[in-house]
Amino acid sequence: MTLASHRNVAAQNKTAVVTGASTGIGEATVRALAATGWKVFAVARREDRLGALGAETGAIPFPADITSDDDVARLLRAVAKAGGADTLINIAGGARGADTIANADTDDWEWMYQVNVLGTMKITRAFLPMLRENGEGTVLNLTSTAGLTAYEGGAGYNAAKFAQHAMTNALRLEEVGNNVRVIEVAPGLVHTEEFALNRLGDKDAAAKVYAGVEKPLTAEDVADVVRYAVALPHHVNLDQIVVRPVAQAANHKLIRKEA
Repeated sequence: MTLASHRNVAAQNKTAVVTGASTGIGEATVRALAATGWKVFAVARREDRLGALGAETGAIPFPADITSDDDVARLLRAVAKAGGADTLINIAGGARGADTIANADTDDWEWMYQVNVLGTMKITRAFLPMLRENGEGTVLNLTSTAGLTAYEGGAGYNAAKFAQHAMTNALRLEEVGNNVRVIEVAPGLVHTEEFALNRLGDKDAAAKVYAGVEKPLTAEDVADVVRYAVALPHHVNLDQIVVRPVAQAANHKLIRKEA
């Protein structure tokens, strides 16, 4: 049996919980998994967007804030009642601000740490017993190349994503004895509808992030990598996947064509 045929068979009995599902990479990941036969719980705060996604894909919409202990517990109960899950895909996260440390906004830093680090910890902690019991559980954390190399104006996001990256590595060491597979996907420049806008708070400033870049990654590009990684036979672990557009050789090296 080829890897491709194995994935098609395996997907018939696979269930994933995907956070950050109302936009961008999370939304695209729900579509990618549902299209290949996965049962998917689509988790995010915006109920209206989740409802539309569920109607489109057949995914189960579940409005929740992953930084809320009560919401995480409510999600865990719902997934358990529906038969459980074998895969947790932590995509919820984001950046706010591009200030230097000298001008750092405390509220922005606290928000980034809450969502990227504590939110990932809370939902992972809650679902680990279920994943262990499954016998072939998977956790995939979407981090960022910002969590591998720091850059000016990125310190808050760097700090949050470096922490998430470290947490992913620690989790892999801690859970290998339970046969829980732990994967990290670290994208570079991805053009989505909200990431840069939410970070900078201005449409013109957000557009400049991608200006002149001929082919930045799309949410669908990254979602396809995520789908591939979790659909491989369980004994195959892609520990860390760094994915960038060809135009971005490093965080500081990005080719922009003149208008």
